[in-house]
Amino acid sequence: MKQQTRRSGGRASRHEHRASTTSTPNPAPPGQIGGLYKPLTPADIDRLITAAFTLLETLGMGEVPDGLANLFIAKGATRRPDGRIIFPRSLTEDIIAMAPRRFTLHGRDDHRSIEIGGDTVHFGTGGAAVQTLDLDSGDYRPSTLQDLYDFTRLQDRLNNVSWFTRCCVATDVPDNFDLDVNTVYALLRGTTKPVATSFTLAEHVAPIVKMLDIAEGGEGAFSKRPYVKAHISPVISPLRFGEDAVDVTFACIRHNIPISCITAAQSGATAPATLAGFLVQSLAETLASLIMVNVISPGYPMVFSNWPLVIDLRTGAFSGGGGETAILNAASAQLSNALGLPSGVASSMTDAKSIDAQYGVEKGVTALAAALAGGNLIYESSGMTAALLGASFESFLIDDEMHSAIYRTLRGVEVSDETIGLQAIEEAVLGDGHFLGHSQTMAAMERDYVYPDLADRNPPISWSEGGRQDIWARANQRAKTMLLEPDPGYLSKAADEAIREKFNILL
Repeated sequence: MKQQTRRSGGRASRHEHRASTTSTPNPAPPGQIGGLYKPLTPADIDRLITAAFTLLETLGMGEVPDGLANLFIAKGATRRPDGRIIFPRSLTEDIIAMAPRRFTLHGRDDHRSIEIGGDTVHFGTGGAAVQTLDLDSGDYRPSTLQDLYDFTRLQDRLNNVSWFTRCCVATDVPDNFDLDVNTVYALLRGTTKPVATSFTLAEHVAPIVKMLDIAEGGEGAFSKRPYVKAHISPVISPLRFGEDAVDVTFACIRHNIPISCITAAQSGATAPATLAGFLVQSLAETLASLIMVNVISPGYPMVFSNWPLVIDLRTGAFSGGGGETAILNAASAQLSNALGLPSGVASSMTDAKSIDAQYGVEKGVTALAAALAGGNLIYESSGMTAALLGASFESFLIDDEMHSAIYRTLRGVEVSDETIGLQAIEEAVLGDGHFLGHSQTMAAMERDYVYPDLADRNPPISWSEGGRQDIWARANQRAKTMLLEPDPGYLSKAADEAIREKFNILL
């Protein structure tokens, strides 16, 4: 029998080559172009925007703190007899015109900064989960400061998380000031990506900026190139301001902290149950936040974070998955982009408690819709479970792989003489009768295809012989291995000691 020789360049050798390559090419990195999915027609968009302007012009905003109300009135707003502040359409349009279309979210490492606005799409995180899905027991338990730090350094190694907002609340830190300080400390120590947090009270902002100045080596250093973004919800739906959050907004602007003003109304509860009515009210509320920021500081960088949230009208419980969430956030991105504003929406807020079929369906549908619609920053997209009540280490890894597939979907099909490749087709037809090993195939392999690390593409027999693991088990093993690695060393020993001298650091 003639001995068969193993052809070089086969599947096994390609796997070996990829495994030994320290920097594998990424065919579809973050920042791909969205906007092809348009649930709203141009006429729909015009009608909804006009209705939002009308709402601000006739009903306006209630419970406006005096200092902010005076700024509004000085810019042309007026006060109704019942005390509500109303905004003429001309004022709202002027504010939209002066608001930045694009700006940079800095990373502590400048190579990790991202430019937001236009049509680019970036997946990142959000959330304030109070429970963590334990890696060992598989049960939910209260989230801790150590969990937050572990989530921070885990996502630091994920290519498709463009920025990191603290995803869980350290429930073991009862004091609000210590909580705000230690949250930012965990972010500072665990990643050099752009990060975001929230401030419980305005008076917490200045001390935390001092901590960041220590890390950067001098007073005022952080504000020159701020890499921490503030998540603020200054509007309480329906259509009124919250004084504490307004105060936080003033404090953040004083320290040059970029702002994401988040509107998070809930359908049928704090906003209309009809999708169109919901979009109008939510848009008006986010525009009110935009007006607020720009009367305080014209042209200040703000992410227009208009997040439609859905409740199950049968029970009143928040629902993070489902088609309504997908279409509302996609439509919200479309409205924000039509105004030319850097858009923020939410996805992947699955109601599933375990990593199962429900998890995959709800995350896949909502994340893809938000990306296809062109949401610039897609929050909550990594690690969240149980309708935002839980966060999962395994979920971070699985979601990162999902985002690779979505970015590849956004990249689309490049059509050229090279990619059509009539000569390659002719050579295969008249030659070996297949395209394996052809130079066109080898070039396309790295350029056009994303290869999953966790998803199983083996035949059933190999899967069975390998222990029949599902993706949850594989992600669990990977997460445990990653968390055994040492501290990334992003905070110098001298800076860490100086911070610990001034603050009650609990990590």
